[in-house]
Amino acid sequence: MARAGVSTAPLSRLHSPPPATLLHNQQAQPHVLLRPQRKALTTAAALPTAADLPPLSLPAAAAAAAALAAAVSLSDPERRRRAQAEAAGGGDKEAVRAYFNSTGFERWRKIYGSATEGVNRVQLDIREGHAQTVAATLAMLRDGPLPLAGATVCDAGCGTGSLAIPLAAEGADVLASDISAAMVSEAQRQAQLAVASQPTGSPFRMPRFEVRDLESLEGRYDIVVCLDVLIHYPQEDAREMIRHLASLAEKRLLLSFAPKTLYFDFLKRVGELFPGPSKATRAYLHAERDVEDALRDAGWRVANRGFISTQFYFAKLFEAVPVVSP
Repeated sequence: MARAGVSTAPLSRLHSPPPATLLHNQQAQPHVLLRPQRKALTTAAALPTAADLPPLSLPAAAAAAAALAAAVSLSDPERRRRAQAEAAGGGDKEAVRAYFNSTGFERWRKIYGSATEGVNRVQLDIREGHAQTVAATLAMLRDGPLPLAGATVCDAGCGTGSLAIPLAAEGADVLASDISAAMVSEAQRQAQLAVASQPTGSPFRMPRFEVRDLESLEGRYDIVVCLDVLIHYPQEDAREMIRHLASLAEKRLLLSFAPKTLYFDFLKRVGELFPGPSKATRAYLHAERDVEDALRDAGWRVANRGFISTQFYFAKLFEAVPVVSP
């Protein structure tokens, strides 16, 4: 299920959303930045000085502090995550599977879809960010030396098929997997619609869809792609997962992940204070160096990279190749 980017909502599924979004409760006009940009901060009105504020008595101050503590406690992200994991009967993986088979599926199907009714501006912004990641991935693959027609591709965490279907339309032989049975079912439905609309002579090859977590993937493929999924893995687990994905790939490996920087980490932490089911699963950011080190340990190097950014979605995209070509 693909979702990458900085997100307090799973932008990627153990195979999917994220991606990723930061402050889901705010409204934002979508825009895409290919490079980080600094924005000037503006204020609608001058803030009052300390002399202008009324005095605060000790009892009032204590009451305000108690109210703030209660609000933070009620919105505690770890508390919500533990509750969801316990309800799912396990840890992170079980929580993600349960989420993307229930409320998460409905939310992300709406985000990944094309309808605008009932989709708020933040969700539209996330949709734009994910679409930009898919487009950048396709551009990297098309620009490479390996033709997509006839190439074997593993889309690890396919979500609703936003990447698998365009690859199939190019004639690639695609295995599309996701931890969520609901996501896989929707991806199959979308693929059937795509087949019906193909022109005569189209190279479209129906993908093979499987309900699997990343750990159980096996086989060998020309290309392995994993978009917006590493956000569900803490650092050590992500390192092992990158090694596993690299072991499945022969020629190219493409990964997107939510970048770990002081700025993005701060935004994620602020976003997590707002309660909501979209932030019940854990979201992990990853430093570029950590991802590069994991690839290097697996015998791969980064050959191409990109950065996709909208107001609520941030993702680094790495294309890796073997250090020694087979």
